[in-house]
This record gives sequence, C-alpha cells and structure tokens, in this order.
Amino acid sequence: MSMRKILEEIESTLGVIIKKLGFPNVSFSVEPAKPGFGDISSNVSFLLAKELKRKPFEISQTISQEYNNSPGNYVSKVEPHPSGFVNFLIKPEQLCKLVLKNSTTSDYGHIDIGKKQRIVVEHTSVNPNKALHIGHVRNIIIGDCVSRILKKANYSVSVLNYVDDSGLQVADIVLGFTKLGFPIEPPSGQKFDHYCGDEVYVKTTEKYQNDPKLEEERKNILKEIEEGVSDTASFADSVTKKVLACQLETCWNMDVYYDCLNFESQIIRSGLWKKIFEKLQELKLIEYENDGKNKDCWVIRGDGKEEDKVIVRSNGTATYIAKDIPYAAWKLGLLDDPFYYEKYPVPQTNDRVLWQTTLSKNNNQKQSFAGDKVITVIDSRQSRLQNIITSLMSQFKSNPDAYVHLGYESVTLSSDTAKILGIDTQGKQTQMSGRKGLYVSADSVLELLQGKTFEETKKRNPDLDEKKLDEISKSVAIGTLRYEMIKQDLDKIITFDLTKSLSLEGDTAPYIQYANARAVRILEKSGMKPDFDVSFDDLSSPYEVELVKKIGMYDIQVRDAAKNFSPKVIARYCYDLAVTFNGFYENIKVLDSPDSGIVNQRLCLVESFRNTISNALGLLGIPVTQKM
Repeated sequence: MSMRKILEEIESTLGVIIKKLGFPNVSFSVEPAKPGFGDISSNVSFLLAKELKRKPFEISQTISQEYNNSPGNYVSKVEPHPSGFVNFLIKPEQLCKLVLKNSTTSDYGHIDIGKKQRIVVEHTSVNPNKALHIGHVRNIIIGDCVSRILKKANYSVSVLNYVDDSGLQVADIVLGFTKLGFPIEPPSGQKFDHYCGDEVYVKTTEKYQNDPKLEEERKNILKEIEEGVSDTASFADSVTKKVLACQLETCWNMDVYYDCLNFESQIIRSGLWKKIFEKLQELKLIEYENDGKNKDCWVIRGDGKEEDKVIVRSNGTATYIAKDIPYAAWKLGLLDDPFYYEKYPVPQTNDRVLWQTTLSKNNNQKQSFAGDKVITVIDSRQSRLQNIITSLMSQFKSNPDAYVHLGYESVTLSSDTAKILGIDTQGKQTQMSGRKGLYVSADSVLELLQGKTFEETKKRNPDLDEKKLDEISKSVAIGTLRYEMIKQDLDKIITFDLTKSLSLEGDTAPYIQYANARAVRILEKSGMKPDFDVSFDDLSSPYEVELVKKIGMYDIQVRDAAKNFSPKVIARYCYDLAVTFNGFYENIKVLDSPDSGIVNQRLCLVESFRNTISNALGLLGIPVTQKM
C-alpha cells in the first residue's frame, strides 16, 4: 500500500461526486501535487469547464464543498485553487500508517500493469570486433534498467543480445588476421577484444585508402561469412566468439545479464530471410531496380525526399536492415522458430541461465524468447532504419505498438576526462569513433572510477581492510557509471566527466548511495530493531511527513517509468528521495529524544527509507553500500 491507494480513493470519490452533481462523465487525472497545490491535486474542473461552459474555479469550489462533507479515510481537507485545480490535504497520521507499515515488505513498489504480458528487450548488440566503449555503455544500461523496471511492473521479460557476427566490421578483422599478418594472440596482458579493436580493426581500415584490392577482399570475406561453409567462415566464428566472451565479461562486471544470445550469421543461414523476403514481395513492400545507381538491388522506397533503402545488394548479399527484418519478425513470434538452443558455456556471474541460438540439432528443451511486444534499444542515428522496421512489423502484426525503437543520443567525453584517459582534445569535448580508434573502453572507465573511489574511501575509513575497500569502490564505480548513463533524457547528448560524476554533492550516484549509508549508520548506532506495530502519531514535523510522502510515491514512479520505458523517472525519484532524507537527517535528531516511542517511530521511518532507496536503486542496477 502507498500513496497510490489514496489516489485511487480520491479518484473513486470524485467519480461519485460528479455523478451526484449531475456533471458529465469526463476522464480526469488525480496526481501528487506540485508545491503550493496541497498533497494531491486533480484537473477535473478544467475538463468539466469545457462541457459545462463555466469557469474552472467555480466548478472546483462546488466539488470541494461536496467532497468536504464526506472526506473519507485519508483526506483531511479539500480546497479549490484559484487556478482551477482541486487540491487535497492528507491526514499525516493516516499517511504514515499506510506507507510505513507496507514499505518494508518484499513486494513494495510492485504494480501490475504488465499482467505477465510477454515483452522482449533487446540491447547491447555491439559488433563483436572490439571492446565495449563508453558510448555502448549508455545502450547497455538503458536496456538493462528498462528490463528491471518492466519486471517490477509484472511483465514477463526476455532480455536478448543480438550478436552481429556477419557484418563488415567482422570482415575487417578477419581480413587483418588472414591477409595482413596480424598475430591471432594479443600482446601479454591485453584483452582480446581490446586488441582486435585498438590494433587489428583500426590498422586494417587505414589500409583501404591505399589499397583498393583490399576492399574486394573484404567483400569476398563478407560473402563467405554469410554463406557459412568455408574455413574463413569458421575462423570468423571462432574470432567473434572470443571477442563476445570478453564483451560479456565487461557487461557482467556492470551487473548486466541476458536470457539469450542471437547470432546474425544463424539468422541469415536459418531461412528466415527467405520467408520474410517472399512476404515483402507479396505485399509489394519492396521493389527490384532495373537501372540507376541501385541497379539489380532490392529496395524499400523512401518517403518524400528520403532516398530508397537497399535491402539486398546487386551481388545478392543482404544489407544490415535486410538482416534485421526477419530478426524483428522472429522476436514477435511471426515466424516459426528455426533454432535449437544450448547453454552458453560460461555461467553468468549472477547464475542466471544464458541460452544461445544454434542451428545444430540437440536434445535440449525448446526455448521461447518471442514477445507480444518488442523494445529495441538502438541509438538515434539508426532512427530511419528502425522506423522502416517498425512500419513493416505493424503491417505484419496489425498492431502499431508491437515494435518499439527506444532511441538515445550519443555519449561524449569532457575535455578533462579525455585528458585523464590520454586523449588530447584541445579543450573540447569529443565524440568517439571505433574506426579511428578514438574511444575509451568501458573497462578502463570502470577501472579508473574504482581506483579513485578506493583512495577516497580509504581516506575516510582508514580502518577498513582491502577486501571491504574493494567491495565499496566497485559498488560506487558501477553505481556512478550506470547513473550517469540514465539520469538524462534519452534525447540529450551525455558529456561524461569522471570527476563530477564521483562527487558526494549534487545529482550523482555517490550522493544517493551516501544517503543510504547514513541511514544504515543511524540504525546500527541505535542498537534497536524498529517496531512497526505502532500508530506513528508523533511523526508530524514537515521533514518527517515529507519523507513519508516521498517513500509512498515509489510504486507511482515505477508505473510511470514502465509506461514510458524511462529509467530517468526512477533516477530522478532516487535523487529526490535522497535529498528529502538528507533534509530529515539534518533537521531531526533521530536518537536524541528521551521518549523511546518517538525514537522507535523515527527509526521505522529511517528503515522505511533504507528499504525503499535500496529497492529503487536496484531497478537501476546500482548497488547500495554500508559505508562510503
């Protein structure tokens, strides 16, 4: 139970009052109020004003008067606001009793808007030719947080990672190994994914400018990879599997996990494309070009001034989008599943089973990772391609909302951070480019964050042993990186700054984690176990009541985040909750009262905060720490 119960009671009572007054039935909202508008407010008067041809304030007065005649269990007073809103004041003692007694239950914040609907979240999907960089991390963390939030909202979630093991970038590193003489083993101490990206990929692509024949070699290698029968294809498979293993290790270090790995090469060889290709022709959604620059290609016509999009090249190879269309249809269960499944050979560090597709027959139980709805996390530069796929899937599925492209903007590095990491940007923030070798790996950022946190924690806690310091510094490093990736709107470019992100002040993960550590310290110092079987009548100060209200907002935030696929909603809630707790901490001396009953009630409030902030941070994959 939370503030949502009060909202539902108010909404129900307003409906009864509207009917009693003979007002027309309108679809109004009841929401937690902005400052100056009571505790809860409703826009019902504005909507009725259009129907009744009266001023909203007049209607607000009538409704408030009627409501005050029988305010119910939780409302102390209803007031008309001059602007026209109907404002509700809540009984503090009832609010505290409702929220605090439920906030420490294991399912607090759970909200059933999913009703176990199957939903697929696909994220990461990085070419297996290089290490994950800080730009990829935004994709990974967005996808991981969205899947956590949807599970909390009672969706049945499958998390997929699409491995593009047959694209041009894979052909580049295969060419580097097979034609340019790069040794297959990296230098001592270097991870294989770093070696492939920093050395083989960058230096191979540099050679195309001076040797046009290499471009032809690249095309031949790509075709062999797609056909999947040659020694070159087998070699490519072994290389990409090694890179993928390194990438997964990085993801697991950030507490990111999956349910299934899907390989593009298998999608191409499975026959799915042929079925979709025939469907596209049948529905006249694609056309064959007999002349012009796209001669002998199959294309999707562009809208307006947009260029036509090639889906099959003149040499018969499929483009990126042609590979993505059957995969999208497979995720929605529109095609018979041609795959067998096997467990990934390396267990995930949280013991969650990770499956991978295979075309080799086996006796394993058939898995199902299709959904009624699909969310694909891909950066905004792919918006046109994703719009095409969304349109095609809506025609196949007869549901415009079945396939969702969750886009986001890029990540840049601040000039100071670039300098720390050995990149001179002449005082400017910088975009990253894997092809040019201008990027910062996720591994190096995590390592640097952890090192800085370790030193700072050691200064503050000189008595802690190395193991505990490592544990705290890893938690703060993971929390810092994850929080920086999701606290912004998705349509905003992130400029990542190492120093600012580690601050204990302002909108940062360490600030929020520190609030939790403060709560833990209070509870430890008390030496008491809070007893929640009390009335909470003494929690009446503004600092106490405001914190209770904020705690009671948790499931409302989960609802909003799930409906909008927006981790930022939870990030903002965590920050606001920490700010509210710190205001309480600075002004209310929890353990100083001579009245043990008051001390107990305040400890209940502290425990309620600790449990809620811990759960909310869990939706963002941010660990809580006992010390900072």
